[in-house]
Amino acid sequence: MKTHAIRIHEYGGPEVLKWEEVDLPDPGEGEARICHTAVGLNLIDTYHRKGLYPLELPAGIGSEAAGVVEALGHGVADIGIGDRVVYTGMPVGSYAERRNFMADRLVKIPEGISDEVAASVLLKGLTSWYLLRRSYRVREGDAILLYAAAGGVGSLASQWAKQLGATVIGVVSTDDKAELAKSQGCDHIILSDDDIAARARELTDGEGVAAVYDSVGKDTFLASLDSLRFHGTMVSFGNASGPVEPISPLELAQRGSLYLTRPVLFHFIRTREELTAACGELFAAIDRGMRVRVGQTYALQDAAQAHLDIEARLTTGSTVLLP
Repeated sequence: MKTHAIRIHEYGGPEVLKWEEVDLPDPGEGEARICHTAVGLNLIDTYHRKGLYPLELPAGIGSEAAGVVEALGHGVADIGIGDRVVYTGMPVGSYAERRNFMADRLVKIPEGISDEVAASVLLKGLTSWYLLRRSYRVREGDAILLYAAAGGVGSLASQWAKQLGATVIGVVSTDDKAELAKSQGCDHIILSDDDIAARARELTDGEGVAAVYDSVGKDTFLASLDSLRFHGTMVSFGNASGPVEPISPLELAQRGSLYLTRPVLFHFIRTREELTAACGELFAAIDRGMRVRVGQTYALQDAAQAHLDIEARLTTGSTVLLP
């Protein structure tokens, strides 16, 4: 059958995103065909578009979507036609009206959660899960430092960390985003042009934070290390300012025997059992009151404008593309 999708034929700026008609075969063994109703936009999509995380070109793009199952390949047991489902992961290609995806990576959307919310929350919510529950397991009484606290991951992670009893120090770029981050659970705010390490230590009576969750990368890496307490954990999980340059392990020793990790979500959800358990924790956090804010929506055909806006830091909360 024919469908439409955003494709890239070269790496570059948002202008390389092209809306094209493509052929979609019948679902193969273990696959389901999903008619997308909402597509999540994430910063990793811009890394794929620019070639920071290379793809085999030409390629689709996008790592997250929700929709309705339309057809099944052989050997599918847990998913049925008509099910509302959501997924995240490889291969990329969620910027499409329809696509085939492995059925064992699909998660049924609970009642009470809309398709837009599901498409906006799975990747960011599971990212918050592996940050707070696996990379450094936040404990009651911990102080943590969270970058991009008004963004998609930040808005979820700050609320979840508060549920866990942490003191959340958020880093944002503007006063407006500071107010938003405070409304989403941040106890304290540091503006990104401040002396981040000095402010973090001031807010923790000189001790430093238990963990830093840094999605910025190169520009903030050393300031993040300098914000940590003895034996603190540096969780580097993004490259918004570019990849971190090589560092000697002695830098960790000199700052108080620190821990450094560069985790990837999909190493924590390799099996269906791991995936469903993680989603169970995420949906439970939502049931406890974690608010999922869809800050803006765009037509899927307008993905280039959405990329321009997210890279210009003009977005707040989550962004959803509508087929």
